[in-house]
Amino acid sequence: MIQHRWAWTEIDLSAIERNVRTLKALTRPGTLFMAVVKADGYGHGALRVARTALSAGADRLGVATVHEAIQLRDAGISAPLQLLSEPPEASIPLLLEHRIIPAVTTREFAVALGRAALTRGIEAPYHLKVDTGMNRIGVRAEEAADFARGLADFPGLALEGVFTHFATADVPGDWEAERQFKRFMSAIESIREEGINPGIVHAANSPATILLPETHLSMVRCGIAIYGLHPAPSTRGRVELVPAMSVHARAILVKRIGMGDGVSYGLTWQAAAPTVIATFPLGYADGVHRVLSNSMELLIGGKRCRQVGRVCMDQLMAEIPRGLEMRRGDEAILVGEQGGERITLDDLAEAAGTINYELACSLGMRLERLYV
Repeated sequence: MIQHRWAWTEIDLSAIERNVRTLKALTRPGTLFMAVVKADGYGHGALRVARTALSAGADRLGVATVHEAIQLRDAGISAPLQLLSEPPEASIPLLLEHRIIPAVTTREFAVALGRAALTRGIEAPYHLKVDTGMNRIGVRAEEAADFARGLADFPGLALEGVFTHFATADVPGDWEAERQFKRFMSAIESIREEGINPGIVHAANSPATILLPETHLSMVRCGIAIYGLHPAPSTRGRVELVPAMSVHARAILVKRIGMGDGVSYGLTWQAAAPTVIATFPLGYADGVHRVLSNSMELLIGGKRCRQVGRVCMDQLMAEIPRGLEMRRGDEAILVGEQGGERITLDDLAEAAGTINYELACSLGMRLERLYV
């Protein structure tokens, strides 16, 4: 409970609803919309995000693991749930029991899936993943038609869709994204020439949904953008997204230190004059990366205040500037708005040398969530 720890995130579900509707409006009528809620909804809470996205018009949900999908099923989610990668064969009974649609990238898994479905007297839907150049997972594009042909008559299997994933869709005019798309469409055409219906054809992630309308095809898959975070600087100005997450903490201790006194492990920061230090109960175990030590700010009383000293596992400290009154229990904002000032996840990501995706996921690991 939030009252037992003075550090939490607030998740604005209306922002997620608005972002889904905004992104759907970029697509043609009839284009399906997958809301990607893996990694516990990118740290925002998969179940609440899933329900909100579906109510805003999402058609299905994307997850990374079987466990993520089962949690949604157990909570009453009946919409199609799709794994974005191929799981181990040992998970096949769970896929069939919970109506989870896997990605298929190997014949071994596909054959095992079909045999298990056949013993239950059902057909198992799957999506064929095509590797068009990212070289992560998937059947090579030039082999996709033969692969699909080899499974077309295998009992117990039903090809529901074919998809790929872009490596550089966030770079406007990038030739590699264009080449990937051409490879994918060539593979789709080859599958059709084999007399096989590829079903739901999808390629567009968040940046492609925003920047590359020609890639929308049968369905788009939006992850980071539904949370109000831009996948890259190139999408800013192209669509208005509303961040859903803010990060809050209350001071657990406020004290004065003398000139030359250091703060936190290693005493990497020392006071140039007598000053006031406030301690807040969150740290790198909560997703505030240690690399941000002495290089981030907090909003306190509507003013930007320097974080000082090394970020600890469970605490961090800030210097309170002269003239600002600070007491135990007063609130600080690590991400969000206060008094006309604003700190974004992008600000923290830039300071940490990472991406907003990573920080959003990290901040959702241990902090309690308050839905507003």
